[in-house]
Amino acid sequence: MTHDKAQIRPSCLSRDATDPSGFLSADYHYDVAYVPLRYGPHSPRPIGRTPARERSRTIRKDLPSPLAATGLLSLGLLLPLGAGTVPNRVATTVAALVDQVPAKHVTWVRDGVSEGVESHATTAGEFLAERGVSPAPDDRVSVPLESPLLDGETVAYRAAVPVSLSVDGDVRSVHSAVDTVGELLAREGIAYDRHDDVSPPAETTLANDLTVVVRHVDHWTETVERPLPAAVVKRWALDLPTGKTQVVDAGSSGRVAVTYRVVRTADRHGLRRFEVVRHVLRVPHDRIVAEGIAEYTALSELARRELVGTLRLATSAVNMIATAYTAHCGGGCTGRTASGRMAGHGVVAVDPTVIPLGTQLFIPGYGRAVAGDTGGAIRGRRIDLGFDSSSQANQFGRRPVVVYVYK
Repeated sequence: MTHDKAQIRPSCLSRDATDPSGFLSADYHYDVAYVPLRYGPHSPRPIGRTPARERSRTIRKDLPSPLAATGLLSLGLLLPLGAGTVPNRVATTVAALVDQVPAKHVTWVRDGVSEGVESHATTAGEFLAERGVSPAPDDRVSVPLESPLLDGETVAYRAAVPVSLSVDGDVRSVHSAVDTVGELLAREGIAYDRHDDVSPPAETTLANDLTVVVRHVDHWTETVERPLPAAVVKRWALDLPTGKTQVVDAGSSGRVAVTYRVVRTADRHGLRRFEVVRHVLRVPHDRIVAEGIAEYTALSELARRELVGTLRLATSAVNMIATAYTAHCGGGCTGRTASGRMAGHGVVAVDPTVIPLGTQLFIPGYGRAVAGDTGGAIRGRRIDLGFDSSSQANQFGRRPVVVYVYK
């Protein structure tokens, strides 16, 4: 009859090596072997010895931390003192050592729902396995599966959902783990803008079995409001030096609404606009600016320099011979001119074939005037200037002048 009995034999102890507590230090671990025993004489079975340093190196390769390795080195000395089978005691001890490793605090976000959890996983993939998640190819994980899991890290997982996508009548099914309809369209390479019809709206959260419809629009009408600038009206001012200006009325701009028909080009990259109608919302008020023309000598100087400002003063400048007359006459003279105006300063007689009646004029040395009369002796480039008294007329006499015709 044979019994198996566990025999514990100490390895050689080094009596030269003593730890600080005074106990002997073991160069070799206790080794456990089952030696058959019989009633009567027995044959001892040799027991192999493994150097402690070699065992330490082996354990360090297999266990995650020096603490666990040190614990297992001591385990060889402690196991004979415990109860139960050796494999069970080893497994229990290793599990206890692993539990001593600090847990990592991780923020776990699944399909938008967040919670704080603890984990002993070393990688993101192991963490997902702890949570019972095996990501599919279309699922989305915020971190690579092989990346180390860090304390305080956030791991987000979103499972792909089936979606029906219709683009201009072409229907297909897709699986996606993005958050919104707009992100889905971007991922699928579907371009759209504010004129196209997208249902549901782009900001809608993607849901299981959602139907997304996109209809591209190639033409539409749009109305644009624009400012309507005020016109600038210039007036001559005898009390301002030549070249000086003064704003008489600042005026105000108007507002107009223009409706266009807009058509996309064939490649959808360009637009063509056709004006349909415009509607004035507010009429602009003219801006009035006075320009000085006070001195004849200044006008002549401007004309000689051919400045642009001179061109704005008049449509033409005519060299003429000027004489003077008054309304005082005998023998039934009424003093009323051919245009019906009363004769006097500011009313001049012209040849209507050269200067039409009613034309506004400016004569240096005389001032502003209107072509309001005719005369038998006034032909061609002759002009007769009206005065209020004979003394003024005689003082003016006869002289060449430049007559400026107002715009």
